[in-house]
Amino acid sequence: MFATLSDRLTSTFKNLKTKGRLSEADIDATVREIRRALLDADVAVSVVREFTGTVRERALSAEVSGALNPAQQVVKIVNEELVSILGGESRGLQLAKVAPTVIMLAGLQGAGKTTLAGKLALSLREKGHTPLLVAADLQRPNAVTQLKVVGERAGVPVFAPHPGVAGEDEVATGDPVGVARAGVETARSRQHDVVIIDTAGRLGVDAELMQQATDIRDATQPDEVLFVIDAMIGQDAVTTAQAFADGVGFTGVVLSKLDGDARGGAALSVARVTGRPILFASTGEKLTDFEAFHPDRMASRILDMGDVLTLIEQAEKAFDADEANAMAAKMAAGTDFTLADFLSQMQQMRSMGSMKKMLGMLPGMGQMREALENFDEREVDRVEAIIRSMTPGERETPKIINGSRRARIAKGSGVTTTDVNQLLDRFAGAQKMMRQMARGGGMGMPGMGNLPGMGGKKSRGRQQAQPVRGKKSKSGNPAKRAAEQRAAEAPRQAPSGSAFGVGKQADPDAPLEIPAGLEKFLGR
Repeated sequence: MFATLSDRLTSTFKNLKTKGRLSEADIDATVREIRRALLDADVAVSVVREFTGTVRERALSAEVSGALNPAQQVVKIVNEELVSILGGESRGLQLAKVAPTVIMLAGLQGAGKTTLAGKLALSLREKGHTPLLVAADLQRPNAVTQLKVVGERAGVPVFAPHPGVAGEDEVATGDPVGVARAGVETARSRQHDVVIIDTAGRLGVDAELMQQATDIRDATQPDEVLFVIDAMIGQDAVTTAQAFADGVGFTGVVLSKLDGDARGGAALSVARVTGRPILFASTGEKLTDFEAFHPDRMASRILDMGDVLTLIEQAEKAFDADEANAMAAKMAAGTDFTLADFLSQMQQMRSMGSMKKMLGMLPGMGQMREALENFDEREVDRVEAIIRSMTPGERETPKIINGSRRARIAKGSGVTTTDVNQLLDRFAGAQKMMRQMARGGGMGMPGMGNLPGMGGKKSRGRQQAQPVRGKKSKSGNPAKRAAEQRAAEAPRQAPSGSAFGVGKQADPDAPLEIPAGLEKFLGR
């Protein structure tokens, strides 16, 4: 979503890096480009004016003029101000001291409230909570049915005493306020510690919508009222958010459809305009495409600095600790990395989600956006199909895969023999790297041996060759061969007489020569 904004800001900062000192004209030009980039991204005008004014004031201050690298200091200022307009510090859900915690979802129709209810419920269930979904949207056709399907996928029960509206022509007859109130009482009696109420929306802000949301809020006394906003609606996001803040009041914001290709101004505007923090972000269609919102990490993504912390958190969820320990023990024992291990690692990476999304969290990937967009997710499926078409013996010992075996594997996996050859070649390189890491031991990098104090096995046959006296050089250059021969036959000790090994061999019986003018310091 922030691709265009990120590209323009990165290009602006790249021009700054070529300057040793920044003049006022340089800063004004930079601020002007930032202003244009933010306005093109549909950020609210008031937010842009405040943001650029603060950046210019700080950029002209002593913190930049006295810095060793003024360009980096300006980037630092922009990053800090982005974090500020995105809400400053991240905040989680405020749970009630006495269960159940009541969470009410509000927003326009089509913002993604029902799907988000399932995502939030799944996230809470994975953290040990026992949520209950309440179907209080009795107006949108099949909204109750959709919530039941989402709840089933999330493994969370749904309280739905009324079927709601089934068709476009049907008139809503249920009482959403009564359903919401009964849902909270049911959760209390069934020992659920969290209640998530899905409410109805409208295509636009109107009095009926606000009144119904207000009545549900008053009847249930929610601990959190989350305003779900479509991050793709642009400038209207600010108007809608302000209307809900004034009419219903909410405690936090959830950005949905953050994986879209719109310009993303809503995310940069709603927190500053409403004064309410952004708590969560919905980044895809799957129930697992849901994450807590961290202003500092989002600012890093916008400035193409990556989001390594979120990547690590997702890896910790996806990777099996026992398998990781087994792999580490296998490497320490010097056992070869096999295709079976490669398949297991790849499957765990796939469980983290989209490869494009993971790669996009790495710093500097904005400069490779075109290659990233052209990345084919199906390539992972092809690799998995090739490995699964092998016998257990072939996975353990790829060297036995000859021409006939390659043809059989290609036919079984639906690919060409060339694809099988390419996979085996890439795997051979990965296997070689894993061997180097095993020889290095501990945290040694490939090809660098052991780091001091890390232990591990010594690399055999990899020690740097030491010159042997009397041994002839193998260089093809006669002059170089003669120089190497003389160096090999020369005495090994460094000549004394200089702290850097430069100078003639010192005579121990010769008097010490003292430079003129230093006798007075020696008492002579």
